[in-house]
Amino acid sequence: MSSSTSKQDPVSAGQRVKVAVVQAAPVAFDRERTLAKVHILADEAARSGAQLALFPEAFVSAYPRGLDFGAVVGARTEQGREDFRRYWESSVDVPGPAVDELGRAARRNNIYLVIGVVERDRGTLYCSVLFFAPDGGFLGKHRKVMPTGSERLVWGFGDGSTMPVFETPLGRLGAVICWENYLPLMRAAMYAKGIEIYCAPTADARDSWIASMRHIAVEGRCFVLSSNQFNRRSDFPPDYRSVFGEDPGAIVCRGGSCVVDPFGNFLAGPNMEGEAILIAEIDRAQIVRGKYDLDVVGHYARPDIFQLQVDEQPKQPVTIRKLEPAVEEETPVKSSHSAAARSAD
Repeated sequence: MSSSTSKQDPVSAGQRVKVAVVQAAPVAFDRERTLAKVHILADEAARSGAQLALFPEAFVSAYPRGLDFGAVVGARTEQGREDFRRYWESSVDVPGPAVDELGRAARRNNIYLVIGVVERDRGTLYCSVLFFAPDGGFLGKHRKVMPTGSERLVWGFGDGSTMPVFETPLGRLGAVICWENYLPLMRAAMYAKGIEIYCAPTADARDSWIASMRHIAVEGRCFVLSSNQFNRRSDFPPDYRSVFGEDPGAIVCRGGSCVVDPFGNFLAGPNMEGEAILIAEIDRAQIVRGKYDLDVVGHYARPDIFQLQVDEQPKQPVTIRKLEPAVEEETPVKSSHSAAARSAD
């Protein structure tokens, strides 16, 4: 072994990680068939040697692109309400059977699984990301804090209580969903948590999005994994009434998934050709090399001028405090021995 090789080994040993970014379409509004497809795609990613697989935003079971849910200012249609009911029926309870099934997909392949789902909580839907460990354990979730545009018709707002960054053997792992990535203060919060594998599941296939992924990788000196769906009109039900018409071959979303290193270089993608699983090897030593001249929450910060406060307390619309029944104090029973002692006195 040469001396140059021996000097490099301590730096890079154990820091190379193979990741997969899945670009595919779910079986829209069919949770069970989508979960079956997750198994197939996770199997394929694992066979390629991936230790982590990222799936797109709202993969289980649909990003309802082009659907208006019958809403105009001041009115909603009955058909739009039925569209929402179908969407709600195909969504995911957390915890619940679908979460258990996703855990099995992670366990059978011994991979970290990061996947976008539509979560339901009572009558509200949330755009969420779920995290699973290689043993199938559910690590936690992130709820999108800021739905964009018409997404606000069907998705609620997450609060600061679900913005985790997990310490894993692969690196510090977290997720920011789609246009949340355009919230500079949210990015700063994730950088402050030391995120190294920055997952950005999305529904945006614009060129500007791909430029943003390169910017964030450089700004945060982290690896950015962006996963988007590739959809054709045929991936949606025949009765799906949207602006995309009826041509089954029409491309509804072109993908653009990619993996970017801390210097803004593409390690995989962007892919706009069809369904694909992008595989890349990341070297975590690149993160430290990048921090040498840019650490936006360290030596490159100016806390004497700029400061950020983050509230991670959960915000409940209703908090119920139950009234505890009053407990009556019992009069102590005087023993005959004590009475006799006082009588003797």
